[in-house]
Amino acid sequence: MPQGVQKARQICGTGQDFEKVSVKIMVKIVTDSSCDISLQRCMELGVEMLPITVNFGEESYRANLDISNQEFYEKLAAAQELPHTAQITPAQFEKIFQSYKESGDEVVCLFISSQMSGTLQSARVAKNILGADNIFLPDTLHVTFALGLLVEEAVKMRDAGLSGAEIVAKIEELVPRVRLFAMIEDLKYLKMGGRLSSTSALVASILGICPIITLKDGLVEVVGKARGKKAAFAAIRKHVEKEPISGDYCVTMGHANAVENCQAFQAYVADLLKKREVHVQDIGSIVGTHAGPGAMGIAYIKK
Repeated sequence: MPQGVQKARQICGTGQDFEKVSVKIMVKIVTDSSCDISLQRCMELGVEMLPITVNFGEESYRANLDISNQEFYEKLAAAQELPHTAQITPAQFEKIFQSYKESGDEVVCLFISSQMSGTLQSARVAKNILGADNIFLPDTLHVTFALGLLVEEAVKMRDAGLSGAEIVAKIEELVPRVRLFAMIEDLKYLKMGGRLSSTSALVASILGICPIITLKDGLVEVVGKARGKKAAFAAIRKHVEKEPISGDYCVTMGHANAVENCQAFQAYVADLLKKREVHVQDIGSIVGTHAGPGAMGIAYIKK
């Protein structure tokens, strides 16, 4: 039983007086640092962001807390090996969730896709150990600015007075409609991570080829290749036009230390973004490790 209800029963007993007491259960939105929403924006939204750890060799940093995005990309450029990320453990979640359980509030957690990280599974283990029925853990199947998009919309639902269960139901309805399309400009990091052979990376770099990626069923999928930045912009626009943007939700754009790329693309699709609420995010260390600097894209909910 939520703590707020317990207090009301203690004050009023279990009879008719209790039924007259209006108990306001608050809803809290929680995410992790893979959403790439800035700390300032999280404060504006009233969202708690749990940090995922990024490790450069023996050096560990909590994303967005111990290392800024700018510092991350500087270290990434000098790294001989790709950094590794560490998911939040069940033990860490158990400690965090204990306070949530005791608060009596409903807590909607929107974490990185279960297909990309064990973070959600760790959270579910901790929830089961605690028996915290007030904590909701849907699978977003998304990451970076696509996850940020879902967080933005969940906040609107919270502010409209929806319950935790109602927010989760609506988010799960939106997940299949979320679209993310992005270009990868620097193939160095895909090669370092073993996702692209050295020969393929060299040929693609010489030809100026930019892979176009999307998220499908919680995983990254290549949906095309473009020769040069302008062609990449055109390719992304074509995908967006094929599955038009709904006017009922916000649009998010993200870039990996590439403000100019993002601004140029935003101008290129300005006609598609008219009367849309647009949020621009910096792609941080969790996704930037593999995408590398220069990556840029758009996320939205299709009609």
